[in-house]
Amino acid sequence: MLNLPTTRVAAVQASPVFMDTDATVDKVCALIKEAASNGAQLIAFPEVFISCYPYWSWFMSPVEGSPWFEKLARSAIEVPGPEIRRVAQAAKANNAFVVIGVNERSKHGVSTIYNTLVFISPEGKIVGRHRKLVPTWAEKLTWSNGDGSSLRVYDTPIGKIGGLACGENTNTLARFSLLAQGEMLHIASYISLPVAPPDYDMSEAIKVRAMAHSFEGKVFTIVSCSTITDDIINLFTDTHPQADTLLRRENSAFSGVIGPDGRVVGTPLIDKEGIVYADCDLSKCIQPRQMHDITGHYNRFDVFNLQVNRKPQQAAQFIGPESAVSFDDEEGEDELNEGR
Repeated sequence: MLNLPTTRVAAVQASPVFMDTDATVDKVCALIKEAASNGAQLIAFPEVFISCYPYWSWFMSPVEGSPWFEKLARSAIEVPGPEIRRVAQAAKANNAFVVIGVNERSKHGVSTIYNTLVFISPEGKIVGRHRKLVPTWAEKLTWSNGDGSSLRVYDTPIGKIGGLACGENTNTLARFSLLAQGEMLHIASYISLPVAPPDYDMSEAIKVRAMAHSFEGKVFTIVSCSTITDDIINLFTDTHPQADTLLRRENSAFSGVIGPDGRVVGTPLIDKEGIVYADCDLSKCIQPRQMHDITGHYNRFDVFNLQVNRKPQQAAQFIGPESAVSFDDEEGEDELNEGR
């Protein structure tokens, strides 16, 4: 007998304490407690919420932005590490599955930073991480490419969970690779991007991408987007006054939940801070797939063949004996080892 759960989810729309890692972690823990107190079993946070997005790359030259990059590198965290361990402890204390975006600094390189989604179980374990495959546009000045080793779906009691960061939700093959693993709850993490082209409605673009994934895959999509505060804008206006106009554009953030029919569930948030809640009845994913099951009967795998290279990419391959390295239960699983 197939029994699918109804999962209460929370999509956080908020701003980090810009480049203040410890203060942002404090805010994360408080938001986890708040969402869990309202019954949330799965809590999604925005892209690189710990603890900033490199907005300077959109209105500064690479030379002007370089000191800001150094600040970001210093505020970035390792996974596992003490900061994400605090988040994991909050997840455990509130019995919630948490997905959060972080600037992850490589333990092998002080300036190698990844745009990473971290998946944390209600037991306080890091069950996985996903590094953004390709930084978008100006983001290439900041983040390194991820690889296919992190294109994974996690089978949990509340449903099969996967996730992608921001523009990756436009990548059809990345999305299909998660659907093919049985994904039913998709986390789409974003940042508010008011510096997009003038005729680009960022909040609408976020919603459209989420609707497309939900409708195509017959899954629930939980969208979590950050916001921009006056404090963040004021950091840049002394040297770049245009930031005051560029970073205040409205309709730049959308957070909400999309159902397997492609429609919005509940009331989403546009621009302002808050938490969106929704009850996701995964049994609603069944009937729509009788019509379109793109990872099953409604496809031609004799015609189409997607291959995903899951081999981790690394700077060097070391051949010969090595000691076994693993994380303890409080930190995560062996699969998070770099170079594996």
